Amino acid sequence: MGKSKLKGKDLRKINYSNNQAISLAVDIISKHYKHSLKEEQLTLLHDVKQRYTEYLDHEHWSVLAREFQPVEVLKEKSEIPLLKDSGQFHVFGRKHITSNAYQQMELAMRLPIARKGAMMPDAHQGYGLPIGGVLATENAVIPYGVGLDIGCRMSLSIYDLNSRYLQKHAYQFKTALKERTNFGTGGELGIAQEHEILDRAEFGATSLLKQLHGKAVKQLGTSGSGNHFVEFGLVSLKQDNELGLPAGEYIGLLSHSGSRGLGASIAKHYMGIAMEKCLLPKSARHLAWLDLSTEEGQEYWLSMTLAGDYAKACHDQIHYHLSKYLGIKPVVNIENHHNFAWKEKQVDGEELIVHRKGATPASEGELGIIPGSMTAPGFIVRGKGHEGALQSASHGAGRKMSRQAARESISGSAMKKLLSEHKVTLIGGGTDEAPVAYKNIEEVMKSQKELVEVIGQFLPKIVRMDKN
Repeated sequence: MGKSKLKGKDLRKINYSNNQAISLAVDIISKHYKHSLKEEQLTLLHDVKQRYTEYLDHEHWSVLAREFQPVEVLKEKSEIPLLKDSGQFHVFGRKHITSNAYQQMELAMRLPIARKGAMMPDAHQGYGLPIGGVLATENAVIPYGVGLDIGCRMSLSIYDLNSRYLQKHAYQFKTALKERTNFGTGGELGIAQEHEILDRAEFGATSLLKQLHGKAVKQLGTSGSGNHFVEFGLVSLKQDNELGLPAGEYIGLLSHSGSRGLGASIAKHYMGIAMEKCLLPKSARHLAWLDLSTEEGQEYWLSMTLAGDYAKACHDQIHYHLSKYLGIKPVVNIENHHNFAWKEKQVDGEELIVHRKGATPASEGELGIIPGSMTAPGFIVRGKGHEGALQSASHGAGRKMSRQAARESISGSAMKKLLSEHKVTLIGGGTDEAPVAYKNIEEVMKSQKELVEVIGQFLPKIVRMDKN
């Protein structure tokens, strides 16, 4: 053949069919092998095609060798079908629950991972699971089944002091709430705090947690916006209350808040991963889950657990700072949390992942606090371990109005009058949190008599919330 110029037809004879490959081959030969005989050039090009893997890092041939790599055909992610029918779930206080919340629970029970479910009487519509929804799944966790405010909780400290003490020192109690609490997005106390939670090794376990550590340091001991509150009020306890306290009246400090920016960032990050990995029909996309056998599932579980512990630490700090400022010490503390997932063994011995979004654990003998509204009592309760409720109870009265509807239903002056009639002082807060926005807590409690037993009450008197 001699040294005649290499042409495309020559390459087609050695099975070069890709025009891009032919163009690259001619270009490389003309630049680096133009002095070789055509036979040598074709032999080399044939070898590049046949043994392309050995040329992938070659100085000259790598770009051509890549043309012969098999094209990986990426399969489109197939949508995970929902079950045709919704699984059975127990509903407590159906008359208090709107149809859209009920339909959300029906949808959740059509997930192939769903095993058991329940709805509490305070249930209302939310993202993913309805708020007040309880869902047990098999080896899977749903980030929006837990919620954005991971580990949100109630914490009640009881002081051996009575209503006269609260009335006499009302100014100091108000000042304490103003100076030792902080509310809202990005809020921080602005003082140096020490707590073992900030030294936890888990903050170095993932790149996300490393990034969030600084925010956790700044926001420790603060509260969120919306329905989060810190309030002083009066506690009345019944006989045989299991708290080791005589029946009678006490002062209580009740707080409701969660894991702040730490929890919200974790929730959003892993919900994004879940929706990418777990393709569900559009109507159910917020119920996307993470398999706990996967790295992402384990990362979320570790992060969720840390956020729950952080939420508790925030309450511990709130109660510590207020008690220290006022020079009083609590004699007992009661806590319960929601927006979390637990690994729980069922009666048959099977371990399931129990999501409680706006619902709280109420196993037999377990203590908790279920708040009402600014003008309605909260209830100190003992769980009865009802299996149909997945050993759960409501986390409050539950909203019956959206925030916008509440703003449109009551004016600021009308709300002030209502609070005055109930002798409640509000610091911050808005009409979106007006008592009319909430269900009747007495009716809600009647609907869960099978779930909890009331051992005491808490009546709000001085309430602090976000100013919005």
